[in-house]
Amino acid sequence: MQLARVKGTVVSTNKAEKLNGLKLQLIKPIDIETWQEKGGLLVAIDAVGAGEGEVVMVVSGSSSRQTAEGKPVDLSIVAIIDSVDINGSRIFEKFSRG
Repeated sequence: MQLARVKGTVVSTNKAEKLNGLKLQLIKPIDIETWQEKGGLLVAIDAVGAGEGEVVMVVSGSSSRQTAEGKPVDLSIVAIIDSVDINGSRIFEKFSRG
């Protein structure tokens, strides 16, 4: 599993039949220790309805195919992250209080 930020959407009108109906998102991985985005952009199917700018959890390989009901995918968004705590300190919160 990996945390990433949704950076955009991919639109494809012609694709393999098994991919019809799946939303495709551009994501950029996040280094959980530094909270910095790292690496290049990747394409993932969105199983949870994430939006641009949201921090998400992604799975790859056989785990991603299980979430997509046997679809031919290698990367799936499986959760939208609300907060992250490390060693008792909150390093990320989706909604600020107040």
